[in-house]
Amino acid sequence: MTVVIGPNGAGKSTMCDTIIGRVRPTAGRILFHGEDISKDLEHRIVGKGICRKFQTPGVLVGLSVIDNLTIAATKDRRWWKSFVRSGEAEARARAEEVLAMVGLTERAEALAGNLSHGEKQWLEIGMVVATDAELLLLDEPTAGMGAIESTQTADIIKTLIGKHAVLVIDHDIDFVAQLNGHVVVLHQGQLLREGTLEEIRNDAEIAAIYLGRAK
Repeated sequence: MTVVIGPNGAGKSTMCDTIIGRVRPTAGRILFHGEDISKDLEHRIVGKGICRKFQTPGVLVGLSVIDNLTIAATKDRRWWKSFVRSGEAEARARAEEVLAMVGLTERAEALAGNLSHGEKQWLEIGMVVATDAELLLLDEPTAGMGAIESTQTADIIKTLIGKHAVLVIDHDIDFVAQLNGHVVVLHQGQLLREGTLEEIRNDAEIAAIYLGRAK
């Protein structure tokens, strides 16, 4: 797990946009397993095993929670495959597994649009996990959450370690501390520091940036 932190405008979400292909880099390369994916289309990047959760939940509000997860877990999304049942049971089983992981089993048949904000965030984390992507990009997964929900989110994310590589974007230091991951600090689009959270916390320059005193 790697956690990328930095003040607003540091370039955290832009970095995610570039990895997933929504933004093209003006210089440098993006390598995944040694392959340059800098010019690949978004769907091809997803197909290689990278999936992203955005800051604002993008769940399908008119469908049930379990149906959202089943769609995410479906391996073959070619349109004509919707007319056959091969793979449907496998996707449903995977959806139910992820449903339990994100703590939404009792909300399985609820419309996604009727979930609380925190539940929608958990559902979208689950949708990203259900794709079985190797690299998961979680952009501010606790946005709009209170302290208790943030702790629950940290617990969910920690269960992913060993099964996926996880890159978390956030600026809430209390949440970052709960994740106990390798920390990278961005500032004005540049990599400023990286290390343990303790090392980052003891860095005077980083403290000044977060307190608004950096030049």
